[in-house]
Amino acid sequence: MAIPLAPAPAPDRPRERLWSLGPPALSTLELLAVLLGTGATEQGAEEVAAGLLERVGGSLRELRSRPPAELLRSRGVGPAKGARLLAALELAARLVEERRPTHPRIRDPADVAALLGPRLRDLPVEEFHVLALDSQSRVRRDVLVSRGLLNSALVHPREVFRAAIAEAAAGIILAHNHPSGDPTPSPEDRAATRQLVEAGRLLDLPVYDHVIVAGDRFLSFVAAGLL
Repeated sequence: MAIPLAPAPAPDRPRERLWSLGPPALSTLELLAVLLGTGATEQGAEEVAAGLLERVGGSLRELRSRPPAELLRSRGVGPAKGARLLAALELAARLVEERRPTHPRIRDPADVAALLGPRLRDLPVEEFHVLALDSQSRVRRDVLVSRGLLNSALVHPREVFRAAIAEAAAGIILAHNHPSGDPTPSPEDRAATRQLVEAGRLLDLPVYDHVIVAGDRFLSFVAAGLL
């Protein structure tokens, strides 16, 4: 008695491969198929993508240079799919032209004051910020954690470290302002800082400093021997 053969496994679909392997693992044809989403009658998305590439000799640069009306003459490409392709090609072109952002480097507390002072010094309420730093002490992200009424900004370790962990930060610097113009740390400032330093030790994410901005003055917990 013959044993029926199991059907051959279907090839991985481009969208599934993208999520499992990452976009770089996909061919140009597969990436176009993901953008198209669906094919046409008796044609899958990959076949439609293959037809597009064939018209331009496999060149995305040539595809972008063609008039939109010519794109719509390709089998299986209507206004909606054509718009997605045109938008994706334009985004790719703008990405190439976009400059890589520069990240300021923090060398001392004065750098923190120079970075955040213009924003914090004249505020009528307290804002508590976290600077997420990379291993070269460059600021990856400035996170506003809380905004309080006068001197009652509330800070929770969960909110402080969430963004830093998401940024894969090597360490963080805390900063907030005193609308009173006096940068002297309050008992609440000291207690909150101790709590955050301990939380950072548990998470292996060190707190490098806490800088208080008050008008044109500032205070560093490290420089003051408070950290």
